[in-house]
Amino acid sequence: MRKEEVQEIFLQILKEEEDVSAGVAAIRTLLTVIENYKVATVRELDLNLQLAVDAMRHCDQPVTAISSSCELFMRFITFAKLDVKSFEECEQIMLQRGHIFLETLLEARGKIAKQALPFINDGCKILTHSRSRVVLQAMLEAAKANKRFHVYVTMSGPDNTGVLMHKQLLAGGVDATLILDAAIGYIMEQVDIVMLGAEGVTESGGIINKIGTYGLAMSALELKKPVHVLTESFKFSRIYPLNQQDLPNEFKYLSGVLKSGRDLSEEHPLVDYTPPAYITLLFTDLGILTPSAVSDELIKLYL
Repeated sequence: MRKEEVQEIFLQILKEEEDVSAGVAAIRTLLTVIENYKVATVRELDLNLQLAVDAMRHCDQPVTAISSSCELFMRFITFAKLDVKSFEECEQIMLQRGHIFLETLLEARGKIAKQALPFINDGCKILTHSRSRVVLQAMLEAAKANKRFHVYVTMSGPDNTGVLMHKQLLAGGVDATLILDAAIGYIMEQVDIVMLGAEGVTESGGIINKIGTYGLAMSALELKKPVHVLTESFKFSRIYPLNQQDLPNEFKYLSGVLKSGRDLSEEHPLVDYTPPAYITLLFTDLGILTPSAVSDELIKLYL
């Protein structure tokens, strides 16, 4: 198995399905590796999976969700090694557990949307940043429940992903206004809640998300606006950054930038770190959590 083959599978999934996240695409890629690249020992299978994870980390895609989802997937399926004697049985059990893990991920957004529904009230004004699939689903579900609310969406430079979020909200019948990132402070006093997605959740309960999230959260705290984060538990990661510089470079920059040898101080980071003090609640498929509860949930996930 070559890295290029894995990267082609991974990127093809992302290309064909606009609504699939990088984390889910990574899990589907690992399952394809188990099914299609036959080996004779658990050791060889482990090496194949590790090679696949490394290949996906170098695909010029955001690494945060890929890293956490693959780590949890590997942890979940490899308990099979302890259960059976033959490799064939082990491989089948790993595949079965892998598909169960994937099904759980695919159900997560729906669970989160239901939990967030009572927090979206008629007449409320919501500020969101960039484009989050789970936030979009929650808002569309609220619109289907005949709730009337207004959403302010940041353009979210440098790639302006908020433009697509704004377009999809309007298409789903949600009143929405696209705003400049620089208008966050101006708009903040008008909104009732901030609703964000996350690319990753740290062990402290802070989040790694699109650049600009930290500044938005600081503005919300100053004006006493609740900040709700909607995120799947597969994005929980066992990292504990203390500040922006403490985030691994592979999270902040695409692999192409890291390989280029360019001066990173001149490059625009993709994400920033928002500490738990700025977050009110996290809505997850495990339930509604305070930031301090994330470390307990991580312990359970890794048991």
